[in-house]
Amino acid sequence: MSELLRCENLTKRYANTTALKSIDLTLESGKIVGLLGPNGSGKTTLIKLINGLLTPDEGTILINGNKPSTITKKDIAYLPDHPYLNSWMTVKQIVDFFKDFFEDFREDLCYSMLSNLGISPTVKLKTLSKGNKEKVCLILIMSRNAKLYVLDEPIAGVDPAARDYVISTIINNYNPDATVVISTHLISDIEQILDEAIFIQNGEILLKESVDTIREEKGKSVDELFREVFRW
Repeated sequence: MSELLRCENLTKRYANTTALKSIDLTLESGKIVGLLGPNGSGKTTLIKLINGLLTPDEGTILINGNKPSTITKKDIAYLPDHPYLNSWMTVKQIVDFFKDFFEDFREDLCYSMLSNLGISPTVKLKTLSKGNKEKVCLILIMSRNAKLYVLDEPIAGVDPAARDYVISTIINNYNPDATVVISTHLISDIEQILDEAIFIQNGEILLKESVDTIREEKGKSVDELFREVFRW
């Protein structure tokens, strides 16, 4: 396994608030990593820095040895925590857009997953239910053959019955040599697929550890340790 992401002394401020405080972090390829913390902990700020949507005030961030740029965007498949597709477009138009925009987009895989959900390529996005819209967004991201998948709260907006579909879509369709970062506060729903867990609070990383080590050394599940650390 090789190093895929490195943050050194990474700091981001908004006016008088420091959202990230001198973070040092490395991630290796071939892992599914949970970025875990309560709302306002700094998860989304870190994700936006990884994707080049924000610039750090101090420190550096490297993805596959490169600073966030048009080069790294080719390596990263990013699912934001809010709707990002034009609702007037048909599913096919959106798929065609992704196919044209991303060289690593796997069109056959995308249509196969849409077919499994019974979603027709001819329907407009605005006619779909909220849950199916979010599944389409996830399918598009997981249809890429990326090096780093960054999913910001992918299960927060779906009902419990749909979470199993979301989780199975993630684990069955990502490039196994890639890394998947899943930001969430719903630990129990994704714990079974995680290789590593990162606890973040008030812009600081409190813990980065393999899930197996947490269970063996702490004698607790990741969810139990999370609730203890954050006193939920």
